Amino acid sequence: MIHTATVAIYFDIKQFEVVLFTMAFILGNINNRAVLIHGEHYFDTEDASKGAVSSNPMHAIAQLAELHALSAQLHAVTPTGKLAEVTLGPPIPQPKNCFAVGLNYKSHAAESAMELPTNPLVFTKFPSCLVGPTADVELRSDAVDYEVELVVVIGTAGKDIDASDAWSHVAGVTIGQDISDRMVQFAAQPPHFDLGKSFDTFGPIGPFVYSTDHFSNLNDFNLETRINDEVRQSDTTKNLIFDVPFLIQYLSHITTLSPGDIIFTGTPDGVGAAQGKFLRDGDVIATTINGIGTMRNVCRRVSNFAKGN
Repeated sequence: MIHTATVAIYFDIKQFEVVLFTMAFILGNINNRAVLIHGEHYFDTEDASKGAVSSNPMHAIAQLAELHALSAQLHAVTPTGKLAEVTLGPPIPQPKNCFAVGLNYKSHAAESAMELPTNPLVFTKFPSCLVGPTADVELRSDAVDYEVELVVVIGTAGKDIDASDAWSHVAGVTIGQDISDRMVQFAAQPPHFDLGKSFDTFGPIGPFVYSTDHFSNLNDFNLETRINDEVRQSDTTKNLIFDVPFLIQYLSHITTLSPGDIIFTGTPDGVGAAQGKFLRDGDVIATTINGIGTMRNVCRRVSNFAKGN
C-alpha cells in the first residue's frame, strides 16, 4: 500500500520554489547515476531536479526530503528513458558499512543445528561484493549457497538510536541475496563469515529501494528464493528473532549509522547447505519480497578456488 504525506514542503529548484506534497519514492541506479522510478520510466535525479538532487546514489540517499518532493512531481517531468532498455546496478553501490546478521530466524538456526543467539550475530560483507539485480553470480567452488534477505537502507545518520525511533532513520528497503561460499566460510575456526560471503558478485541487491512510506506494515515482508523455479526458501520477516528496530538500536549503540549504510537482516531456513543443494553453473536464482519485486541472477562457474588456499 502506498501512502502519501499530507505536509507540504518547499522544493528549491535552481532559483525558483514550487510548493509540493511529499510522496513515496522508488530509487534505482542506472550507469552509476541515481534515478527515480515511475511506472515503466526512470528519471535521472539530477536532471529531473535541475541540480537540486545529486546524481551520485550515495549522496542522493541522504536527500530524503528532496527525493520525496521530486517523486511527487515526476508526472510533470520528461522521463530520462524506459526501464526495459537499461541494466540496473545495485541501488546502493558503495555503502560505508554493509552489515549482515546471521541466525536471525529460528528455523535457520534449527536447520544449522546451532543454538539461538542471545545477541545479534553481526558480521560484515565487503561493499565490493555488491552487484545489481540481474548480475551474474560467479561460482568458485562446489559449495556456494543462497540466502534471501530483507535489506534495510539507512537514510538519516544516528548514534544510540532507540528502537522506538529506528524506522525514522531508514530511507527504505530492498531485496538482498547473501551469497556464501561455505568452503571458505568454514575453512577455519572461528568461521570466516566476512570472507566467505564477500567474493565479488556475492551481494546482489535491488531492484530498487522503496521508501518506507510505501508500506502499511514494515514488520511483515514475505521472502522467497526459487532456484530454477523450485521454491527453496519461503518465510516472513514477522519471524525475525531480532527485528529491524532492535538491530538498528543494537548497531547504533556501537557505531554511528550513516546515510547509505545497509543491513542484511538475516535469512530463513531452506539454504542449500541444509539440503545438499548448492548452486551450479547455469542455475537461475529468483529472489522475491512482496511489495519490492524480484531479482534474477544467473550463476556462472568461473574457477575452482575450492578451499580458500
